[in-house]
Amino acid sequence: MTAARSPSVLGLDHVSVVIADLEASARFYGEILGLRPVERPDLGFPGLWYDLGGGQTLHLLGVPNPDTTERDVRGGRDRHLALRVRGLDTLLQRLENAGHPADRSQSGRPAAFVRDPDGNTVELIEAG
Repeated sequence: MTAARSPSVLGLDHVSVVIADLEASARFYGEILGLRPVERPDLGFPGLWYDLGGGQTLHLLGVPNPDTTERDVRGGRDRHLALRVRGLDTLLQRLENAGHPADRSQSGRPAAFVRDPDGNTVELIEAG
């Protein structure tokens, strides 16, 4: 007789973010942030999936968004996706050049917050 294993959370599988414009989101997440796209099954609605490493993915959902995209709070005080990055300063310059200004974290950490084309907040944290 084997002992029953207790249920446990093993880690993050994916994060889903609602988007309106696939092309703008593909440019932001794929071209500017440099995420690698992964195959997505036909789910009956538009979307994109990106590899975040370690078996984790980002799912962009092209569905109607009931949330306002103009929130009157800094990104760090809003719900957000946080990504570990290398070369934060270079990435922030690339975002700025593409019309996506970022705010440095007020904590003093090597981190910044930027809004994607749909107003979703993405935190970028320097790895290491």
